Amino acid sequence: MTLQILRTALWILMAVLISSFVAINWQKTSINLWPLENGYLHVDWPVGLIALAAIAVGMVPIWLVAKARIWRLKRRIAGLENTLRAATPTPPIATATQLDAAAQEN
Repeated sequence: MTLQILRTALWILMAVLISSFVAINWQKTSINLWPLENGYLHVDWPVGLIALAAIAVGMVPIWLVAKARIWRLKRRIAGLENTLRAATPTPPIATATQLDAAAQEN
């Protein structure tokens, strides 16, 4: 419970910092995207949005690697659990003494 509150507070703090950064850096600048015959293909975007786009482009590969690692570890754990389940002997339905006792009662 405490960690969830701390994580939520951290996300709120990051959202406030990012939104204030974007609001402060709203001046437009020109970005050259692709060279063409008569110049460059360029767009005019605010500096804050350019920074957010760069951060997102940098975070996506790391996020994908982390998700792949978690997926691989979960599959490995499931495989080990299945191996353990298969190696554990199942208890017998009835032992010989239980069968003898049941036969004597009838």
